[in-house]
Amino acid sequence: MTDNPIDSMPGISVEAGPDPKRWSILLIVVIAQLMVVLDASIVTIALPSAQRSLHFSVANRQWVITAYSFAFGGLLLLGGRIADFAGRRRIFIVGLIGFAAASALGGLAVDQAMLFGSRALQGAFAALMAPGALSILTNTFQDNPGERAKAFGAYGAVGGAGAAIGVLAGGLLTEYASWRWCFLINVPIALLTAVAASRVVRETRSIGKTGYDIPGAVLSTAGIVSLVYGFTKAVADGWSSATTLSLVIGGVILLVAFVVVEARSAYPLLPLRVVLERNRGGAYLATLLIVVGMFAMFLFVSYYMQLILHYSAAKAGVAFLPFALGVIVAAGLATPLVPKVGPRIVISSGLLIAGGGMLWLTQIGVHTSYWTHLLPQLIVMSLGMGLAFPALSSTALTKVRPEDSGVASSLLNASQQVGASLGAALLNTIAATATASYIVSHGTSLTEEAIVHGFTVAFAVGAAILAAGAIVSALLVQGPTKAFLNPVAASASELQP
Repeated sequence: MTDNPIDSMPGISVEAGPDPKRWSILLIVVIAQLMVVLDASIVTIALPSAQRSLHFSVANRQWVITAYSFAFGGLLLLGGRIADFAGRRRIFIVGLIGFAAASALGGLAVDQAMLFGSRALQGAFAALMAPGALSILTNTFQDNPGERAKAFGAYGAVGGAGAAIGVLAGGLLTEYASWRWCFLINVPIALLTAVAASRVVRETRSIGKTGYDIPGAVLSTAGIVSLVYGFTKAVADGWSSATTLSLVIGGVILLVAFVVVEARSAYPLLPLRVVLERNRGGAYLATLLIVVGMFAMFLFVSYYMQLILHYSAAKAGVAFLPFALGVIVAAGLATPLVPKVGPRIVISSGLLIAGGGMLWLTQIGVHTSYWTHLLPQLIVMSLGMGLAFPALSSTALTKVRPEDSGVASSLLNASQQVGASLGAALLNTIAATATASYIVSHGTSLTEEAIVHGFTVAFAVGAAILAAGAIVSALLVQGPTKAFLNPVAASASELQP
């Protein structure tokens, strides 16, 4: 340990100097994050095969996705706080091993209850693994702004491209192996990553007085689950149904109560200082909006390729590959920009570019082709996502107190998870309503045209949401300030009495 001013402060555990194994740690974190992101999308193409194999109904099919969302989104904040107190490496490894076991259970499922239960367990262990991974990354890359930008560039590229890679992997595995391999593939990857983490990652934790905010954990988990379930019910029952409104309003009330409890708690699950700092608050809100606007795009474009263009599952998956590559390329280009020009310009520009690509998608039709009306748009959106995601991830964790890194990481993941649920419910409802209206106006003989019309209306709304994210970033996220370029010094000054 050195004479870093942070080291002498109570409640903080910080390692001095750059970790010589930091690039190996980055690889471990990126692999873990890829598994978490993939698991939200890899099953979408495999669902029809799993449904036929295990004989569950169309109504119950949603639980393959929502069981994961409930557990993951609801337990993220608690998982981040456990990592802060119990040790980030330890909880990260526990999450990896548990995720492997849950994945094996899903791959070997003999009925729907076993499959749904395994998905809930995957989400619960992902809620330990994801904040542990990001807080490890935050604590590893503190000293050098350039290296920090590269690390979060890689992390952000995975976050932006992961959904497309998941669709690709799900299509290939389902068509050439079995839907079960969409789960089983996680087992060796997670176990090998756990072994590597035990050898490479150094342990860090908050020291001094610790405690768990049980009322806050109950309120936050119940509130997030109520919101996610309400968004899911909106797809089938509509936003005006009593069930949907009760769940959404109940979720909001529970989360308001959670904020009140956190403001008074001696050991808050979510210290309000984490979200009240301007840059971080703007980054969390922009992350929520970008996921709301973009997540359903993968679902709609996948359906368009399979229902209208008559692509196979594997071909539809491969068709998303340029999107994934575009995100990775753009993230690499953005990495040196963030330390120089600051996150505001990079994030706002990326969101505007992605929104433009989304708006361009409204030009698809029944007789248009992938090469002229999907590929160019996917590339434009991928470039915008690749610019925005790394800067968002880094900004959301800038100036975070070391003892808060786990919960700050959890909040970033929670923004993505809740955003995905809200986006899927909101844009699905909009698309279905537009399709029904088109059929009423034009007749049932134009079913394909009605479906495509629903997609284009949803794309237009998604573009507007991305534009709102760009405005939020421009107003709340600051330019290249000293605090952003030297996050360690900023954290030290922020901690001074």
